[in-house]
Amino acid sequence: MQILGAHVGVHSRDEAADQAFFRDIVKLPFVGAGHEFIIFGVPASDIAVHESTSSGHDLYLMCDDVAGFAALMKSKGMTSTEPVNRGWGTLMQVTLPGGSTLGVYQPHHKRPKAKAVRSGGATRKARKVAKAPSKRRSAAKRATRPRAKARRR
Repeated sequence: MQILGAHVGVHSRDEAADQAFFRDIVKLPFVGAGHEFIIFGVPASDIAVHESTSSGHDLYLMCDDVAGFAALMKSKGMTSTEPVNRGWGTLMQVTLPGGSTLGVYQPHHKRPKAKAVRSGGATRKARKVAKAPSKRRSAAKRATRPRAKARRR
């Protein structure tokens, strides 16, 4: 048993408008899951546990240029806060069409590498390498191979 990823649910008062935001503005890849339900793919994620006086969860999208993201939101007529550098990252909030807010930040901290998803005991890359043996011969085999005679013209 292993964790394959994470699923995030965004609760919305206007599902179609929020889906359009992630599809058309943020341009996340997506698949139809039936009954007009869309599931969006996101790049590798991480989880941080913060001490708090209450329980709950936060959703933040990470990006490599939060100022550029803020400019994009403004150009699309989206309501958002100005980016603020908090040391660990530069953070902003965007209000989704359905009314909820979404945190977006540019991390300034180290991030863990994404864990490769394994299937059948080997990663996809390992299985590909196992199926495609190297065409290069070892030094010992090259030394014992007879040399080709020079061609005469």
